[in-house]
Amino acid sequence: MTTEKRPLAGKVALVAGGTRGGGRGVAVELGAAGATVYVTGRSSSAGRSDLGRPETIEETAERVTAAGGTGIPVRVDHARPDEVRELTERIAAEQDGRLDVLVNSVWGGDPLTDWEHPLWEQDLDQGLRLLRQAVETHVITSRFALPLMVARGRGLVVEVTDGNTARYRGSLFYDLAKSSVIRLAVAQAAELKPHGIAAVAITPGFLRSEAVLDHFGVTEANWRDAIAEDPHFAHSETPAYLGRAVAALAADPEVMTKSGRALATWGLYKEYGFTDVDGTQPDFAAHWAEALVDEYGPLGDPL
Repeated sequence: MTTEKRPLAGKVALVAGGTRGGGRGVAVELGAAGATVYVTGRSSSAGRSDLGRPETIEETAERVTAAGGTGIPVRVDHARPDEVRELTERIAAEQDGRLDVLVNSVWGGDPLTDWEHPLWEQDLDQGLRLLRQAVETHVITSRFALPLMVARGRGLVVEVTDGNTARYRGSLFYDLAKSSVIRLAVAQAAELKPHGIAAVAITPGFLRSEAVLDHFGVTEANWRDAIAEDPHFAHSETPAYLGRAVAALAADPEVMTKSGRALATWGLYKEYGFTDVDGTQPDFAAHWAEALVDEYGPLGDPL
């Protein structure tokens, strides 16, 4: 394969929360671009996380390697600073201090999100746990991973979120988590700018994650069967679409011009020309403007 098709050959990435969903899609596509990818999370062949889902970091790492990269699974609870410190020390030792891409994709908040009640009727402990799981994990991971990038004076930090505008997301703790992650990208961009390191937030559109497919009772092979239940599902995208967006950013020598911004797959495909696995280019913002704006209002201005 040519260097053009493997623009990340020789690069080292850490995808925190790479077990499933968007994180898995990002890890695999970074591998397809030639990177060595450390895939971390709590679900492994040694045991499942409290989410109880079957996907494992080992499976993701195998897909990274099959795609053309090198996948390295490491079981890590990113809420535990000691485990994250050990992870970054291992990366430094094995990769001669090199880390080119950090992807903060830890989530695990679906079972903690209350979509039915306002703040004053929600379980406070559950909401605060969501924030710890979805925001503090990102802060902890960056705290220990960034020194590797700063020492080399280059790199890219990607904060995976949901939505890139100020529109309220329908549940207070969920909204606070996702908007906080965007602010983390803004703050890191400011602090990392003198060191030549970019930081961005990125959102997919309607993501066909494993959990979403399970919700509709379909698989990736027959996902279109669920369109009858939800017509908007016709405009969904695979995790690979998000992964290709991140891989394109990581390979862009001018990525610093995007630092501090909240980006989206529906904007980046126009610039970089990538497609989803079926050759389409889903644009959920365009679909929203055409079919959802009257019911839910505009997405809002980019943050």
